[in-house]
Amino acid sequence: MAIPTDSYVLVAGGAGYIGSHTVLELVNAGYKVVVVDNFCNSSEESIIRVRQITNTPDIPLINVDLRDAAGLDKVFTDYNVKSVIHFAGLKAVGESTKIPLEYYDANVGGAITLLKSMAKHGVPEFVFSSSATVYGDATRFPNMIPIPEECPTGPTSPYGHTKLIIEEILEDAAAADPNLKVAVLRYFNPIGAHPSGRIGEDPRGIPNNLLPFVAQVAVGRRPKLQVFGDDYEGSPDGTPIRDYIHVVDLAKGHLAALAKLDSVNGENGEGFLRAWNLGSGKGSTVLQIISAFEKATNQKIPFDIVGRRKGDVLDLTAKPDRANTELKWKVELSVEDACRDLWKWTTENPWGYDGKPE
Repeated sequence: MAIPTDSYVLVAGGAGYIGSHTVLELVNAGYKVVVVDNFCNSSEESIIRVRQITNTPDIPLINVDLRDAAGLDKVFTDYNVKSVIHFAGLKAVGESTKIPLEYYDANVGGAITLLKSMAKHGVPEFVFSSSATVYGDATRFPNMIPIPEECPTGPTSPYGHTKLIIEEILEDAAAADPNLKVAVLRYFNPIGAHPSGRIGEDPRGIPNNLLPFVAQVAVGRRPKLQVFGDDYEGSPDGTPIRDYIHVVDLAKGHLAALAKLDSVNGENGEGFLRAWNLGSGKGSTVLQIISAFEKATNQKIPFDIVGRRKGDVLDLTAKPDRANTELKWKVELSVEDACRDLWKWTTENPWGYDGKPE
């Protein structure tokens, strides 16, 4: 596929964890990228480092909240944007049960404003960072683990609901606009960091995801880990099962989705929309991941078993066959690779991008 050199990919939330890794892969592949972010859970430093890693000092980085229609319009006016990859949003399952209105406002409101600005400026391609949480508890149906895209949806948290609502909005928008082409990417559990150790996951405050918390325990930032529940029936050790995928593999999935959108067109007066799971197809329990990290780093992780976290489910393991076949994408890196790369990032950046204690 020929990479366009006269147009930009706008990456919303591009300074965040998955966004920054995807920006790096896009630039390395020859795409021109403009990044917008409001830095509510990210740092400008990630893109500064992407510029250094790729030797591309002119990657534009613009402070815009997606709910700011005028600010977004200016970006679309200033740059010849052909495609949008949308990562921006609040993303913690547990937190979403405590402040649901903030999640609906930021995630759904931001997506609507972004889509309206895209339509106004005639931008045809949209890759959406969705989530496996749209499926909810897939074990409520027979033969749905690993989870195929056909699995009925049923989120169990406000975060999951926001992702599903945006997917439904995208279906309606594509049905109404024959020029709109949408890739919905349902992520499972991204982990790891870039092998350079220069960019990685740097959550503000207490991490909501397992491995960043494990890594912070390993370098002494946190005293011990909490494991939320060991009484999940159907798990080999009672802890939840997730499909963990290296963030570099996940980032490359977005390039595969862009290439796919370039090769398709809508039909019957409607646009194009297709959902793909991005996962490995292999589930690991929380305790198995802790063990893998301990082996990769030669560190012992102290932890306590506590009660289940509201909104969590037993098993979120992907069936990635559709992405393997249609996007020509598959996982190439292992959980062990991810643990090794995460440890390099953590030991070289123990306090994240800021470089100083909280």
